[in-house]
Amino acid sequence: MVKTTRQQREALARVYSRKHPKPTKPEIRGDRLARIHTRAWLSGYRSFRRSIQPSFDRSGCVMVHWSGMWLGIETDGYTHS
Repeated sequence: MVKTTRQQREALARVYSRKHPKPTKPEIRGDRLARIHTRAWLSGYRSFRRSIQPSFDRSGCVMVHWSGMWLGIETDGYTHS
């Protein structure tokens, strides 16, 4: 397991949301379908987070394979390919 900063986790959520938009909060309390979609999104996001790898230079940057390329996410959340 790779340790990440809050900024890295937020950047990972933004990257994951590019293909899998995060569901909006339901307006009506108890909206079962919205809760199911939110749980499914969280499950997929957690799987995506488990796929990250540390950078080879031990700078704190994490690497994730996304859309046929490797993205680097720095400790401050800056994302680059």
